[in-house]
Amino acid sequence: MANILVVDDELGIRDLLSEILNDEGHQVELAENAAQARAARARIRPDLVLLDIWMPDTDGVTLLKEWSSSGLLSMPVIMMSGHATIDTAVEATKIGAMAFLEKPITLQKLLKAVEQGLTKTAIRKPTALNSAAVHSADLTVEAVMTGGALSAPIDLGPQSTQSFLLEKPLREARDEFEKAYFEFHLAKEGGSMTRVAEKTGLERTHLYRKLKQLGVDLTRGKRGV
Repeated sequence: MANILVVDDELGIRDLLSEILNDEGHQVELAENAAQARAARARIRPDLVLLDIWMPDTDGVTLLKEWSSSGLLSMPVIMMSGHATIDTAVEATKIGAMAFLEKPITLQKLLKAVEQGLTKTAIRKPTALNSAAVHSADLTVEAVMTGGALSAPIDLGPQSTQSFLLEKPLREARDEFEKAYFEFHLAKEGGSMTRVAEKTGLERTHLYRKLKQLGVDLTRGKRGV
């Protein structure tokens, strides 16, 4: 799970990107202009920013320059626009943007760009993992993405230990971790979707869709099953 800041003056774009990224398991912060983006950048220290170029107060390229010149461009930034020229995209890339998405943004291109951006974030962060076993509460998605160890066992209970091979593609490794994570909490909460939703911080509808997407057996954790 990553903290992603979406900066766009169009409400429809913000809502759409927020829904997609939330469904992917990320925490999403929204900003409709540069002023809100500055405040959010300082408050949550995002792992990745999706930044619109054309905004009413300060355009995205100018904000990108501001972050770069002040040493605040410590996270990958993906620029977005439906009207930008090639020169604008090139300029943003030279300043430090890692990618450029043209609106309307397709789901496939969005998820691919976000995955690549988060991979860059993970590579830059130091890893606290080693070859020793760690408990599920200590192993984060961020740690899995760093590739700091060839594998990281997760304790799912007295009779089950799940091991993740960190040399796998990011999406495969993340899906395996998320599946084990939710199976652990389902078993712990006796199959109660309501309690699992509270524990994991997801809305119940989002949680159900995520479990179905991951292929989690919803009967596995129920008492008496």
